[in-house]
Amino acid sequence: MGQKPITFFRQVIALCVYPDLLEDKFPEDAKNRARRILQACGGGSLGAYSASSGIEVIRQDVAKYIERRDGGIPSNPDNIYLSSGASDAIVTMLKLLTSGEGKTRTGVMISIPQYPLYSAALAELAAVQISYCLDEDKCWSLDVNELRRAVKAGREHCNPRAICIINPGNPTGQVQSRQCIEDVIRFAAEEHLFLMADEVYQDNVYAEGCQFHSFKKVLFEMGPEYSSVVELASFHSTSKCYMGECGFRGGYMEVINMDPEVKLQLTKLVSVQLCPSVPGQALLDLVVNPPQPDEPSYDTFIKERTANLHILSEKAKMTAQVLNTVPGIHCNPVQGAMYTFPRLTLPEKAINAAKEKEQAPDMFYCMKLLEETGICLVPGSGFGQRDGTYHFRMTILPATEKLKIVLEKIREFHKRFTEEFS
Repeated sequence: MGQKPITFFRQVIALCVYPDLLEDKFPEDAKNRARRILQACGGGSLGAYSASSGIEVIRQDVAKYIERRDGGIPSNPDNIYLSSGASDAIVTMLKLLTSGEGKTRTGVMISIPQYPLYSAALAELAAVQISYCLDEDKCWSLDVNELRRAVKAGREHCNPRAICIINPGNPTGQVQSRQCIEDVIRFAAEEHLFLMADEVYQDNVYAEGCQFHSFKKVLFEMGPEYSSVVELASFHSTSKCYMGECGFRGGYMEVINMDPEVKLQLTKLVSVQLCPSVPGQALLDLVVNPPQPDEPSYDTFIKERTANLHILSEKAKMTAQVLNTVPGIHCNPVQGAMYTFPRLTLPEKAINAAKEKEQAPDMFYCMKLLEETGICLVPGSGFGQRDGTYHFRMTILPATEKLKIVLEKIREFHKRFTEEFS
């Protein structure tokens, strides 16, 4: 999408991959960071296997990062598992939780709309998906009454054991309030559910009045009544935020209040995959331990980080503003993450034409858009949506000038589409 990589990250990775460059003109802090990472690797090389849960010094750095982020709440490196992106850790955790047959089969609560990783992983594991709907009219917020409805319905045919929350949201771009997170934690405690917090967009918060609250921080601030009993796994990644380094496959999960016997099984489960990507681990170390104010790379790092997040923020505002000028498209504010999930009002004739082609109406819409303009949007039916509603997911990632063209083409297409099927 044209976003430039963070210079310091690429410098250190280059030094780690080809240590002969340590003799060349690179900033001293980049060289020191590369030496520290290499010293922690087997044989001083990124090419060696690491421990299955990840390189120890990097797990220690992740724990320190979490402590800083959460205002000093302790984090134990022994509770940190590095992973090949957050997706890998999420699937591992779902595998760990899945058991039983028939009505005792594990049920997992996931939001609708949802990121398809969850439904696909549950289908592969033959676990049961328990859907709860986000409230579009309240900017895709969570409603605890909807959670209660969903878990009650789920108990009719499975054993609900976990609830997954994506915050900030994909595909819906919302940032959950602190009150909302407290409600979810209380609900998880009441229903004895394992809480999975997908927090890979934690630096992507744009809307005024919105703030990222980690589930772990809120859990511990709610006191021992909850912090000593609620089982939590939280996930983060090098792929999103200001980094965008998806191909390196770096990530981690932190587990809280996991029974020691279960944790032993988790360690066995991750060991089957030998180890996470070691270059991904190295990159993760730089994300959680970036240049400090007294280091030569600090000013450039802050400038690049700030610029990336500022550009995303501007594009988030622009996307919602432009789409909301189109009759028949309603777009909630893009509070965070990298996507918008606008609602489409489609003519009856278009809905009937889609049925004739045996396509979901929003799939029909998105295919016509692709064929006529070359723009690829993902139909809302791929993420799940309330019956009778239609959406598409669109990313805000294209370069600003390109995004303006994309939005204008969508506006023109929607007008033509509506006229054709009216």
